[in-house]
Amino acid sequence: MRRLSKILAFPAILLVAALSLAACELTPPRPEYPPFSYSEKAPLRFDVAQLVVEQAYTPSAEPPNVELLFPLRPDQAAAGWAGDRLVTAGSTRRLRFIVSTASVTETALETETGMSGAVTIDQAERYNATLTINVQIVEDDGFVAGNATATVRRSVTVPEDASLNDREGIWYQLTKTLMDDMDRQLEEVLKTVFFRFLR
Repeated sequence: MRRLSKILAFPAILLVAALSLAACELTPPRPEYPPFSYSEKAPLRFDVAQLVVEQAYTPSAEPPNVELLFPLRPDQAAAGWAGDRLVTAGSTRRLRFIVSTASVTETALETETGMSGAVTIDQAERYNATLTINVQIVEDDGFVAGNATATVRRSVTVPEDASLNDREGIWYQLTKTLMDDMDRQLEEVLKTVFFRFLR
């Protein structure tokens, strides 16, 4: 009897293993979301001795904010941009790069219900992203010799049937679009406001 129970248990173990393997195969792997790079663009060379990147905004998970869920947050992307594009080329002064706002909020959208809702796929949420960067030239004695600010906003909607990977991919692209807008706007603003400090 003991031998028979062992024989019966063996196929059961194989069945559980097969089901576990099938479940693993059905779960798609989580994509990688590398940091953005702007190092291929011409650097902005400032007549300063030091670059200081400051995070004045604290990311939040308190509704409606959702930026902490992003695979690459706007504040992280902005800090990376500063490292790629801002170069020190002087012996005095410092350049302050301040991330003032880097928020993303979620708004639930109305979706169809009943029979019509069963055959349609609606946009379920809208995500509104705002990024504000403040840049200052500060003399060694603390005097602020120049100040510039740039703000960009972007939004995107997500369908109700989006998987977690789909949603994260949309969030990642939202951050990329936001940063590309900031790249263009901030370069223009810095060249206009800080032309005396650019080399």
